[in-house]
Amino acid sequence: MSTIKTGGGFASIGYTIQKAFEAEGGPMEFWRRMKSRNACKTCAYGMGGQRGGMTNEAGHFPEFCKKSVQAMAADMQPPIARDFFARYSVSQLAKFTPRQLENLGRLAYPMIHRTGSDRYQPIEWEEAFGLIAEAMHATAPSRSFFYSSGRSSNEAAFLLQWLARVYGTNNVNNCSFYCHQASGVGLARSIGSGTATVTLDDVEQSDFVLLIGANPASNHPRLITTLVGIRERGGKVVVVNPLRETGLDRFNVPSRVGSLLFGSQVNDLYIQPRIGGDIAFLKGVLKAVIAFSATNPEFIQQHTVGWNDLVESLANESLETLSNNAGVSVQVIQQVAQMYASSNNAIFMWAMGITHHEHGADNVTAIANLALAHGMVGRPNAGLMPIRGHSNVQGIGSVGFAPDLKEGFLKAMEGLYGLPLPRGKGMDSINSLHAAGRDEIDFALLLGGNFYAAGPDLDYARGALARIRHCVTISTKLNQGHVCVAPNREGGWAIVLPTVVRDEEMQPTTQESMFSFVRLSDGGMRRPLGELRSEVEIITTIGAHLLPDGPIDFRALRNHDAVRKVMAAVVPGYGNVAEIGRTKQEFHVKDRVRHHPEFHFPDGRARFVAVDTPADNRNPGQLRLMTIRSEGQFNTVVYEEHDRYRNQTARDVILLHPQDMQRLGIAEGERITVVSATGSMPNILAVGFNIAEGCAAMYYPEANVLVSVSVDSASGTPAFKNVLISLRKA
Repeated sequence: MSTIKTGGGFASIGYTIQKAFEAEGGPMEFWRRMKSRNACKTCAYGMGGQRGGMTNEAGHFPEFCKKSVQAMAADMQPPIARDFFARYSVSQLAKFTPRQLENLGRLAYPMIHRTGSDRYQPIEWEEAFGLIAEAMHATAPSRSFFYSSGRSSNEAAFLLQWLARVYGTNNVNNCSFYCHQASGVGLARSIGSGTATVTLDDVEQSDFVLLIGANPASNHPRLITTLVGIRERGGKVVVVNPLRETGLDRFNVPSRVGSLLFGSQVNDLYIQPRIGGDIAFLKGVLKAVIAFSATNPEFIQQHTVGWNDLVESLANESLETLSNNAGVSVQVIQQVAQMYASSNNAIFMWAMGITHHEHGADNVTAIANLALAHGMVGRPNAGLMPIRGHSNVQGIGSVGFAPDLKEGFLKAMEGLYGLPLPRGKGMDSINSLHAAGRDEIDFALLLGGNFYAAGPDLDYARGALARIRHCVTISTKLNQGHVCVAPNREGGWAIVLPTVVRDEEMQPTTQESMFSFVRLSDGGMRRPLGELRSEVEIITTIGAHLLPDGPIDFRALRNHDAVRKVMAAVVPGYGNVAEIGRTKQEFHVKDRVRHHPEFHFPDGRARFVAVDTPADNRNPGQLRLMTIRSEGQFNTVVYEEHDRYRNQTARDVILLHPQDMQRLGIAEGERITVVSATGSMPNILAVGFNIAEGCAAMYYPEANVLVSVSVDSASGTPAFKNVLISLRKA
């Protein structure tokens, strides 16, 4: 594999063409699907919908990336043969890599894996629905939980969370608890709302971006096009990441001829703090902004509270102390402050490098403090932007797939059918996992995703999830959650129900981007042969079996327009969704975008909130590990074993600073064992890399075996990117 020094380029174009020809149905069918009026299946950076599959929310064409290409080609695979599971046992499949499982093909028939068996067996749909209803009737609602990934539609997520609550539980959680829940909590403290304050157009009109704890070159490639455009207009881009990422330095944007041929510089300044040093860095920049008299006193006085308390807390830490904690020099901190102070329209972007810490919500609050100090929230072309990972992870939260709903949302749901719903916060993702491990979960329903591999401490998760007596998964393809977790309680089973992807739906569905823009996907593409059913059909059929005589006619809600009318009546800000199937008019969720300095608190003011600076308590023999995703994967789905942008040919590697390797006596290419307080990984290849000293990186989800189940107390988010490890020679 040749050394890569820039992202994108002709290699990406070649890869796209290759995938188009590999796709079942050939390149014509592949491009027909890519151009269809359906929202992108991968990240939430606003692409697709009624303007066409390769057009973004601002109307720009062509807008697509390798992630959407990989997902489309994978979804076009033929179905797994009906006799496959007779030839392969579950224990054999458990040895498959994530990529091997992904490439087996589409699930096409309902299956059941019973306690004591080592094989999946086919099951008829009606028998499966009967077993599910029987299990739910036999289970106290408090001993169940419901989970959704960000792949699902708003309609399906809304129906399932409603079914769960009518059933009698608020144990309703989604994949954001393992990714951006800390963003929601941190932002809610500061501005009273947990979502981005900006639109895509705001981002494209900004003149300063602080990109911290994110690698969009690999995970949200179209965002790189935006960053390049900001710099071309004279704006500044500062990247903050312990790992030096090729695609965050230079990128050959395929949709721009000049950039494709000659490449584009992505950043003006690249800063590599230590893992866990973000709060110290952000506080340092804020202290420097104050020292330069670059705050916005009028905005602070008229639209915020808590400023004096924040300034007082900052006075207790010197810039030098913060600099040492962050691993960033005072001069660089001051340089960032000067760049920020001279900007007119600043936007702060972050992803899981910020949220995946035991102080993740505090990290987000520290970002908000910095943005508010210069008056960069509550106005056009400036604000706060968590970079959401999955295409509808924000939407499923908006429509109520969460363990705690605001009282107004609950009352609206109750008023519609006169049904009392449970009160009190339900279990989030990590607490659902713990409850399963204590034999306190008898039923779980997972709407997509890979709840097992996405979580921390895989050995613990495997044992805990195996103790769920009855587990239903609605899925499109096999993943480790289906084969690494075997039910082991007496009379237990795991049922897998095959479903369609959004462009194969027979009725339109909606999704919400990270900019709170609700898009309509037409569906209509050819499904694989088999017995697949839509998510909405599956959920409403379960509801009809469970509550055949209840006041809710679940079978009538198979009509997506009917579902959206109910959503419009109860989901805050979703009034316009009622007629979207007829009008095709996509919209921004009401009261989300902050173009005016009005915040969701009783006094309408934003809050400055002081947060503690985490100590760097690493021992000399330890390193701090961050788990990372490759350019060839999306979340837990691995499309390619190699990582082109990091010049790695395999995933069983640990990236280390050369001085740490020398200090610890580890040679380049040596096989070592990586150990944490939680687990160990033997036979890992040591590779020197440009990463902050004292830090290391390994690939997710494999390295989750090292990640503790300890979480951020505010958000319930595990510290996937802040794990103390030691290295042992083989």
